[in-house]
Amino acid sequence: MKIENIELRRVRLPLVSPFRTSFGSVSEREALLVHVTTADSEGWAECAAEAEPLYSSEFLDGCELVIRDHLAPRLNAAGERLTAERVAPALAAVKGHRMSKAALETAILDAQLRTSGVSFGGYLGAVSDLVPAGVSVGIMDSIDRLLAAVEGYLDEGYLRIKLKIEPGWDLAPVRAVRERFGPDVLLQVDANTAYTLADARHLARLDPFDLLLIEQPLAEDDMLGHAALATLIQTPVCLDESIESARDAAAAITFGACSIINVKPSRVGGYLEARRIHDVAAAHGVPVWCGGMLETGIGRAANVALAGLPNFVLPGDTSASSRYYAQDLTKPFVLEDGHLRVPTGPGIGVEVLPDVLHDLTVSSSDIRF
Repeated sequence: MKIENIELRRVRLPLVSPFRTSFGSVSEREALLVHVTTADSEGWAECAAEAEPLYSSEFLDGCELVIRDHLAPRLNAAGERLTAERVAPALAAVKGHRMSKAALETAILDAQLRTSGVSFGGYLGAVSDLVPAGVSVGIMDSIDRLLAAVEGYLDEGYLRIKLKIEPGWDLAPVRAVRERFGPDVLLQVDANTAYTLADARHLARLDPFDLLLIEQPLAEDDMLGHAALATLIQTPVCLDESIESARDAAAAITFGACSIINVKPSRVGGYLEARRIHDVAAAHGVPVWCGGMLETGIGRAANVALAGLPNFVLPGDTSASSRYYAQDLTKPFVLEDGHLRVPTGPGIGVEVLPDVLHDLTVSSSDIRF
């Protein structure tokens, strides 16, 4: 497959409500879209990096620069021999920048699968037509607002609630949600690296609330700390930011640093590496679930396809489009009895809405091959 052009398009979508984590609060989603054109097809992908390097070291301006100046030239050198499976080896000389690499690999895979008429789910090995959907609930100004938000999401049909936590906002909100909605609600928490091992005794106070898991409580590079924490609390430890590859997943499982893994394709370099993580975890009997990065319908479509693989046994952050956006870039994903339907069309299986894309575009540039 010979690439003719790579368009880098920045878009900005307002969120239906501000979303706050331990990293800060956002009221809009600015995203970098990668649009690959070949002689026979086109492919779309979404770079999941944020405007500032808070969740990870990558950020949008840096991603745009590294794609233009370092990654695209290496793809160009591959010529007509390029396939999605060869993207990672072609870019291996460039250290890190997994979100940028993931966006390129995904756009090329989308174009490749559109040409062959194969869906993302079919290519990756999805076994489910519908995947269970959870929802991530940000840090709120008050317990009353939190309870109202959770009640609304449960009424919509979400099958699992995830609460963002940080020091000072952990025990009280979890207790309030558990007492209000009862023991049958699937409930988990996400700390986004906000604690240290010195907080183990405090985090153990979450154990009586029968949580599915606590996600990434410690720093992303503290694998041994997570292993120690897992012996000090009863709540299962799930790793997110710490897992950037299948090798990381194998190490974390071996060290006892986690018993569950959150797979975010963008964080690990793309859907091919995400599938490898799925396979490693499955071989060790460790369940996985699909995380989210406030994706538009472009990124959500591919995530939902990935979540159809057999070891994705826990509801993911694959929420309906309306959770974040009044107007998405694609036809919206809608809950069906708490599930999202895996797209079956070629490639990611959704089409970008041209008029909406035009209205939400901030800037656009081309890299011609």
